[in-house]
Amino acid sequence: MPSIFDLVNANEIGSYVEQQPVQPYLGATLFPAKQQLGLDLSWLKRKTGLPIALKPAAFDAKAPVRDRIGFSDVQTEMPFFRESMRIGERDRQELLRFEQNNQNPLVDALIRSIFDDVTNLVNGANVQPERMIMQLLSTGKIAINANRQAFEYDYHLSDEHQESLTDTAKWSDTENSTPIQDIIKWQDKVEEDTGSRPTRAIMTRKTWGYLLANKSIKLDLNPIGGQNVIMTDSLLQQYFSSKLGLTIARYNNKFVAEDGSKKNFFPDDVITLIPGSGNLGNTYYGTTPEQADLASGNTDAQVRVVNTGVAVTTYKEPHPVNVVTVVSEIVLPSFESLDQIFIANV
Repeated sequence: MPSIFDLVNANEIGSYVEQQPVQPYLGATLFPAKQQLGLDLSWLKRKTGLPIALKPAAFDAKAPVRDRIGFSDVQTEMPFFRESMRIGERDRQELLRFEQNNQNPLVDALIRSIFDDVTNLVNGANVQPERMIMQLLSTGKIAINANRQAFEYDYHLSDEHQESLTDTAKWSDTENSTPIQDIIKWQDKVEEDTGSRPTRAIMTRKTWGYLLANKSIKLDLNPIGGQNVIMTDSLLQQYFSSKLGLTIARYNNKFVAEDGSKKNFFPDDVITLIPGSGNLGNTYYGTTPEQADLASGNTDAQVRVVNTGVAVTTYKEPHPVNVVTVVSEIVLPSFESLDQIFIANV
């Protein structure tokens, strides 16, 4: 008869987790996952600038030495997240009873329930990089405070690539605000500074609602009877595509924070303009202590890495006989394209 340790272990759990269908978060598509050793996150953040024309030179003369476009080496320590769960004694007794009575379907159902609980921990691990990415895309900073731990990272987004609208310019004033002129100005600013024009944007459904109701947009669509325009998502998306060459993602995914409150990954009343193609950065996973122990052979636990850098670890407890499952990650996004975005509080 297989023991509970044969049924519930990191390899079995990892295989189960990886077989579950998952719709990737928006941030995961913009910041692909990579893994590196250790805790330190280092990346080269290229100082974006316009191309510089070659200087004219005389024949038979030495070529002038051009200063290199600079690089700044960014180093920081990545935050560590870890949570665990135990199989309850009641579940363990139920499992033994089902096995003794040869009730295999009930054994399978109970094991699947245990695996689902661990999958929920892994899904929680996936929340952390997404909330970081969306904080980064909406503020240029990351701040997570929970469980007596505080992580704050300032990526130093240029003040010239940020703006907060006030008074009648705010998009919630659908009668007086002019979002199209605002966006064109922001696109022009990024293009002037970097040579790259943003052609994608991110906002929530609430912010999108301001645009659906905006008077100036309706008048642009129908100068004679603009207020009679029946605006739809499709019509507005086509309008932005043809008018500004802009594709807007309406991102309303939510998560449950540590205090139990439900929150948007991306905040309302914010729009972020981003480059039209390519990755914005990477989501780097460091080596967790569990992975390090596994690599060195200094552990009796079983470890399986899922989703690039999330470690699922199981180990035995002798009294009472039990299995403890730990899910851990060390994760932080880099942002090599930081200079090519614009964040506006609207």
